[in-house]
Amino acid sequence: MSDGKGIELELDLLDQRITTLAELGDLTGDLVATASRLAERLPMLGTAPPAVHLAMRLREAAGSSGLAGEVKATEREVREYKQMLSEAKRKYQEHEDSAGEELRAAERSADADGAGRAS
Repeated sequence: MSDGKGIELELDLLDQRITTLAELGDLTGDLVATASRLAERLPMLGTAPPAVHLAMRLREAAGSSGLAGEVKATEREVREYKQMLSEAKRKYQEHEDSAGEELRAAERSADADGAGRAS
């Protein structure tokens, strides 16, 4: 808070969070690739029917409806959150710039009115 008159956003800290989320998104993307490769491989557990069945279940658990799917969903959510945070920062900066312009215009107007009355 800023003297009880509103909030003050620390843009440097926000930039750090955005950068961290971008890095996390990249790392999660790497994890998606690894999980997808894992899902493509059929574990070598033997040729007996129970072993083949277990291998198929493990492959399924690692696939798009299992681990790979969950990690991919997490990656999407991280990237969406990063995008949302970037957009919030952009809107905040636009609002700050607009408010600053309005304040400067009001000051110029007040100065002009004051100079006109002094004459």
